[in-house]
Amino acid sequence: MRIYDVLFVKMPYGPDTWVRFMISGLIIGGMYALIAIGYTLVYGILGMINFAHGEVMMIGTFGGYFVVEGLSAIHTPTLENPNLTFLNAYPIPSVLLAFLAGTIVAALTGYFLEKIAYRPLRNAPRLVPLISAIGASIFLQNAVQLLFSPQLRDYTNPDVIARGIGWPIEIAGSQVLITYTGAFSFLLSILLMVGLYILVQKTRIGRAMRAVAQDKKTAALMGVDVNAVISRTFIISGALAGAAGVMWGFHNGLVYYFLGFVPGIKAFTAAVLGGIGNIPGAMVGGLFLGVVESIGPAALGIDFQLKDVIAFSILVLVLIFRPSGILGTATVEEKL
Repeated sequence: MRIYDVLFVKMPYGPDTWVRFMISGLIIGGMYALIAIGYTLVYGILGMINFAHGEVMMIGTFGGYFVVEGLSAIHTPTLENPNLTFLNAYPIPSVLLAFLAGTIVAALTGYFLEKIAYRPLRNAPRLVPLISAIGASIFLQNAVQLLFSPQLRDYTNPDVIARGIGWPIEIAGSQVLITYTGAFSFLLSILLMVGLYILVQKTRIGRAMRAVAQDKKTAALMGVDVNAVISRTFIISGALAGAAGVMWGFHNGLVYYFLGFVPGIKAFTAAVLGGIGNIPGAMVGGLFLGVVESIGPAALGIDFQLKDVIAFSILVLVLIFRPSGILGTATVEEKL
């Protein structure tokens, strides 16, 4: 009864508002989880934190942005609508092309990042590649700023998935909107996470990744090409980050050079929360962090601008009291 009083009586929010918070948290949590998987894959294989991963996500967002901008500039007029664009005439192929561009650009960024910034330092002390990752993050931010300018850009959505429209549902006499972009992003996040888990657990590539994560030298003696496996890991993690970036653009509507920094740090928090090096842990950690970040300020009665404080407080508490994370038991025995 006391918990009910705090949440529904003493707080200026009704059940419909809490449902909105929960939906918003699950949507953003799915994106955090996709990015967090990239951190956990690289840590599982190399034992390092790729702090440039948020910038990989940002570059994927730009990849999708330029595709939708190009498609919205192509006119396919009809008698009914002489101003019709390709983006609105063919929304499904347009969205697929945006995701394809975002994932390819981000995957290539991840591949070259490993090739240039990390591979030459593979046998260096652990702190050295970490510093290289921070340097790569700053380099990518500034490179994108110089190439595309620091201005905020609006993501153009097809009319059928325009931001702010969706399915209304009634909660306690009030309408709660489940947006098309939110539902699409959440479902796609879940599908990609399940697909990755199946890839790692059931395929030859996944077995090679698990073997390299367990013992690189023994895997090499058994005929596994360690360098190729590491490159594929960066490609996969980059592709997932790129997909999350395109979702972020379609759902939130803005893209700029500094876009990936905060989601990247939040995703790292989610990876640590779930158990760094553990794929199901990254999934759970991302969804949990998104929900806590969304409902936390309202539940605690603090300003919503302090949601980042809650997220990073969770990181500190997890590192102090359970550094292995929620599902961290598996990380000692098997890193993937």
